[in-house]
Formats: sequence, C-alpha cells, structure tokens
Amino acid sequence: AAECKRATGLENGNWDVYTVYMATKNQILAAARAAFDREGPEGLSMRDIAKEVGITPMAIYRHYENKQALIDALVLDALGEWSDIVAAIPEQTPLDWMRAIGAAHLEFALQKPRRYEAAFLTHSTKARRYPDDFLAGHSPAGALQLRLLNMLAAQGLMKAGSAIELLVTNAALSQGLITLYRAGRIAGSEDDFRKLYLGATQRSFESFLTENTR
Repeated sequence: AAECKRATGLENGNWDVYTVYMATKNQILAAARAAFDREGPEGLSMRDIAKEVGITPMAIYRHYENKQALIDALVLDALGEWSDIVAAIPEQTPLDWMRAIGAAHLEFALQKPRRYEAAFLTHSTKARRYPDDFLAGHSPAGALQLRLLNMLAAQGLMKAGSAIELLVTNAALSQGLITLYRAGRIAGSEDDFRKLYLGATQRSFESFLTENTR
C-alpha cells in the first residue's frame, strides 16, 4: 500500500502525479484490451503494450506488476461490461427476465467474442467462482439471477432444489455450448447455433420448473 501511494503521489498529497499515474494506467488497459481483441491472451506483450502507450518496458510494471495482473484487469473489465448488459435488461416477470438474461449471454458471446473470452474463458484469480462469489454477491449479474430464481421458488414455480444449483447448471450448459461452437465442434451457421443454444438452455431451465409454470 505504501509503495502504491509513493508511485501515485498520494503519499505526499500530490494529485497531479496521481492523475498522470491513473491516466497512464487507463491507457495501458485500453492498449491491452485492443491487443486482446485482436489476438486473445497470446497477443498480450508487456513490451509491445508499453511501446504502444509510449512508456518504457520497465515503466509498465509500476502500474501492473506482471502480465497476469494485466490479464486480471482485463477480466474484471469484461465482467463489468457483462454486468452492465444484464443491468440494462428491462424489468419483467422473473421467468421472462431469466430467459432474457440467457439470450443476452448468447449475444454477448456472438457479437463480442473476445470480450466474452476475457469475461468467462480466461484464467484469472479475479474471476467469479461458484458458488461462494455468487452467494456473497460479488457478481451483480449472478446476484440478480439468484434473486429471480429465489422469487420463482418462493412462488412455488420451481422444483425443490437450490437456486445456486440451477445457476451453475445453466452456466455449465451455456458456456459449454459456446465453447464447442467457438472451437468449430458444432456444425451449421450462426443462426443454426442460436436456435440450438436457445432450445437446449430453455429445455434445461424448464426441467427445474413445476409443471404448471412451463
């Protein structure tokens, strides 16, 4: 913490130094995001990113201690974007709201594949972990889904079982299908995959619902 304060100028109350520090940090993150969008994690080079920003290779380590720290920042940034997407979905009945979140998850993967990769498929200690981080409310999108599932359970519309179990099942199926599609293991067009994904995830979700809910 003391080293961070010295690096940013906060130890001496130097807000000008802090402003420059944060501006450079944001530039590094933007350059790293652009590199990730082009080539994925393999395209991340601390030296190349430093050159892009206009700082020395050693200077970049004042902002991110190593490459993994930069990857962690990209993961959190992408997860923040996903949370914003979910937050923008209009309020509706719990059942329709859950379906809308599932459809948004698919579109995020198809329209912004690298952002999706950063958010859900990239190794990071900052990534959300089931079940603890979701039960603790560390994921805004996950917290909303758990709230909706608990509402369905309270209304007697969901079979006995935990909301987190359903959340993990849905995540495993949806991310598994998307991973297979990204790897070219599912035949057909993007529209064909969209129909497959929506049909499979819908049937899985309905298996947790009571008969009179479907």
